[in-house]
Amino acid sequence: MSLEDFLDDDFIKIGLDCVNQDQLFQTLYQEAYSKGYVSKQFLEKIKEREDSFPTGLSINNYNVAIPHTDPEYVFKQFIAITTLKRPIPFQLMDDRSKKVNVKIVILLGLNEPHDQLNVLQQLIQMIQDEKKIEQIASSTSVKEIRHLFIQ
Repeated sequence: MSLEDFLDDDFIKIGLDCVNQDQLFQTLYQEAYSKGYVSKQFLEKIKEREDSFPTGLSINNYNVAIPHTDPEYVFKQFIAITTLKRPIPFQLMDDRSKKVNVKIVILLGLNEPHDQLNVLQQLIQMIQDEKKIEQIASSTSVKEIRHLFIQ
């Protein structure tokens, strides 16, 4: 499956103004829950997983986070792509003692193990492309971000 199969324009947010991770996760959860994509426990579980297994990545000049949780809390698979108005600190995936200010958050709502590995491989390849991640960070429309994810 391609990344496009998991995209829904309602889950692409540009310049979202959140003051911290809690507000970010609450906002994304509300959207997914109201559409029936996730269970009530999803919000609590995404926070717990982020505390135990941080998802901040520092790649070139951009910091990205890819939060996700266990498949049983996801009813319908999705990828939520968010660019933030102000960066939010996330702990680094490979060094929990350090934080990075994240501007792009890619929340994964996946419930099939084989899809998760495939999606993660595609995302890592994409975010390692400095030009593409720069374009995502500076995008001003949902259509533009969608196009960048399906190229």
